[in-house]
Amino acid sequence: MAEQMDARGEQPLVLTVDVGNTTTRLGVFCTDEIQGTWELTTPASLTADEVYAQVVRALDMLGIGVPHDAILACVVPSLTDAWRQALTRACTGRVYVVGPGLKTGIPMRCDDPSEVGADRVADAVAARASYGAPVVVVDLGTTTTIEVVDADGAFAGGVIAPGVALGARSLAAAAARLPVIELRAPSSVIGRNTCSAMQSGVVLGEVARIDGLVDAVMRELGAAAPVVVTGDGASGLAPLLAHETVLDEALTLRGLHTIWKYNVKWGRGAARG
Repeated sequence: MAEQMDARGEQPLVLTVDVGNTTTRLGVFCTDEIQGTWELTTPASLTADEVYAQVVRALDMLGIGVPHDAILACVVPSLTDAWRQALTRACTGRVYVVGPGLKTGIPMRCDDPSEVGADRVADAVAARASYGAPVVVVDLGTTTTIEVVDADGAFAGGVIAPGVALGARSLAAAAARLPVIELRAPSSVIGRNTCSAMQSGVVLGEVARIDGLVDAVMRELGAAAPVVVTGDGASGLAPLLAHETVLDEALTLRGLHTIWKYNVKWGRGAARG
């Protein structure tokens, strides 16, 4: 797809923003190349002024100029308006928000497409573009999600489960004698002390769950498919999986950029602000 040109005929900078429950990621693209990324913790609340200050600081630290357009995926509804307003100030062009009314370029074969998180849609779009179809995405964050793109290139649905960090915190909070643990794999499945036993249950248990779910997904697909792993815990858990996987930590941001290109090409999308 041809990129939109700015007034001087140059390729525009596009700011992609993925606001998750725990982490917010920003990426800046020029053509299809990512120029830089920035991460920050997602707070419970933010004003538009606070978001704007963070965006300006991130762009300044990255040494990147003023973006032309921005595209936002936000799974925290209470923060969407603040991010939309801040991005409108930070960019010279339009702000696109992934959701109903924005074209994604991927057919949705689920009961209610409006229920699907914007980050999950972006994952599916990027995975299909980069790895073909069918393809399976495992996104490790506050939740562990599995996105499935079928052989026809449509989003077929997926799986949502508690993430590994959420499971560890819940375990420690619910049982008075269990501590908060470091999320790393123990040296053996059989724990010789409380911490290693918890690490086995939480970390290796998560690995076993993912492997089992991916096996079940493959059986329902009726065909083998690449397994792409992304998200906060991707680098730590991907090597532990029995399945051969591709680690792609920028998958969601690339998916947002692909969705932006689709809407720019066809002149569709959310109006500025």
